[in-house]
Amino acid sequence: MSTGTGAQSVVEALQREGVEVVFGVPGGAILPIYDAVLQSPIRHVLARHEQGAGHMAEGYAQVTGRPGVIFATSGPGATNLVTPLMNALLDSTPLVAITGQVATISIGTDAFQEAPTTAITKHCTKRNWLVTDAADIAGVVAEAFDVATTGRPGPVLIDVPKDVQAADAIWSEATIRVASPSISDHGSIDAAIHLIERASRPALYVGGGILRSRASDELLRFAELTNIPVVTTLMGRGAFPDLHPLALGMPGMHGNYTAITALQRSDLIVAIGVRFDDRVTGDPSTFAPHADVVHIDVDPNEIGKIRVAQVGIVGDAGEVLGGLVEAWGDRPAPPRAPWMETLQGWQRDKPIVYEQSSDGPIKPQFVIDELWRLTDGDAVLVAGVGQHQMWASQLWRFRRPHTWVNSGGLGTMGFAIPAAIGAKVAAPDELVYAIDGDGCFQMTFQELITAADEGIAIKVAVINNHHYGLVKQWQDLFYEGRYSAVQLGNKWPDYPALAASLGCVGLRATTPAEVPVVIEESLAIVDRPVVIEFVVDDEEALWPMVVAGGNNDEVHLGPETVIGDAAHRPRII
Repeated sequence: MSTGTGAQSVVEALQREGVEVVFGVPGGAILPIYDAVLQSPIRHVLARHEQGAGHMAEGYAQVTGRPGVIFATSGPGATNLVTPLMNALLDSTPLVAITGQVATISIGTDAFQEAPTTAITKHCTKRNWLVTDAADIAGVVAEAFDVATTGRPGPVLIDVPKDVQAADAIWSEATIRVASPSISDHGSIDAAIHLIERASRPALYVGGGILRSRASDELLRFAELTNIPVVTTLMGRGAFPDLHPLALGMPGMHGNYTAITALQRSDLIVAIGVRFDDRVTGDPSTFAPHADVVHIDVDPNEIGKIRVAQVGIVGDAGEVLGGLVEAWGDRPAPPRAPWMETLQGWQRDKPIVYEQSSDGPIKPQFVIDELWRLTDGDAVLVAGVGQHQMWASQLWRFRRPHTWVNSGGLGTMGFAIPAAIGAKVAAPDELVYAIDGDGCFQMTFQELITAADEGIAIKVAVINNHHYGLVKQWQDLFYEGRYSAVQLGNKWPDYPALAASLGCVGLRATTPAEVPVVIEESLAIVDRPVVIEFVVDDEEALWPMVVAGGNNDEVHLGPETVIGDAAHRPRII
């Protein structure tokens, strides 16, 4: 048994969970917890906005696999967490948010900085708690960590009134443990093996579930044993090495032709840790029309939600893959020569291409390629949301898991800089490079102050095309070039000067020849954050493209194949 205040029980419970760092912003309703953490070995990283703190925790969690922890005060502090909580829920990222609340006697009176935090966050967390007895805090914290990490990972929130934090309490050190889900039907393993054996055009369709279960090694073993090519979703990039002969890259709305078409023409899709989201399937009624489906997911609600599965297996991806490997036994790998030759032909004939002239404007793709070349791909890559995110995922050749951090399901602009800070805190010895757009950068650049103050030496490549680039592309394609509220202009900010004012090194490249020079200069700086502005061609568009809600048989490699009769265009989302 332990004694102390409710705030002390919060901090002690966090220490028992192995928490080493917390991201947050203080305020009146959470001051007792902040006072208690000051007396503990837990590191606190002071964000400049609670949304930034939440994204830092996401970056930390995506790299480590452990829950990211956030502190925020009541009212606006808590409501500012809604975006990162929802982002984490859609991307299955484990977070534990602890928020202050007004005193229990003031709840419901519209007190200063009161907000119904648990009601507001009900639908963007796996579970939340309002704790009204200090003696319950330790048990709730233990339960919260289990909920965040058990089954499909995700965010949770604990709301603690200020008087409960300050109250004396006696609490037990006992922890609560939730049973992890196991494979729901071992007979399904044999059924899956039967489908795999007879398939002539199979594809492994894998996503973030592989990374969340730390199952990349098992995936590699299974793919090699069965000789099945692998596509990795936006959230699954890095789960399978891109330089492997079986790797096909990213499918979906802005995936490469081979990955998109491999799924579309397959006769068997083995889907692991994916949810058949609309950015991959397009119109679900036309997606992979000739394929049987084996769907493996830790969340039973995903099985059959979008696509009927001939075999559905509920369980941890690593455990299920281990079962599949064991069931495969010493069977030889099927050669599937015609299928492999077809895939190789698509890779050869329809690669992602761009043209970078020596005297022309910088192409954004060239920046990504040069970053990969000069780092040898040995970095944790963090992306914002938009064209730059897709170019990064398309062109970076990932060598190992947990080196790609991005916002998938919610598509949160402004994610990159704070998430990169969290990733660097998680992996201080890694090179962490954020690829950001000018629109995304302007949403959260204040968190560079946090990076400079804390000595977190991230590097940020700003792909500056003076627009919300992907929105501009859609307005070009679908609205006859009528640009509504999409132009950011080229007068300000002065990115290098702004970076310097925030305690960072600021660099700029305006010609192709300057690109490798400034990248190498950034790599030589190890004691401060670095921001490079790459002034790129603002007319460069993102290809390939499957129009949202469209048919994956229609992979548009350029604008001439999209523009047509508006009445026959798929819906735009």
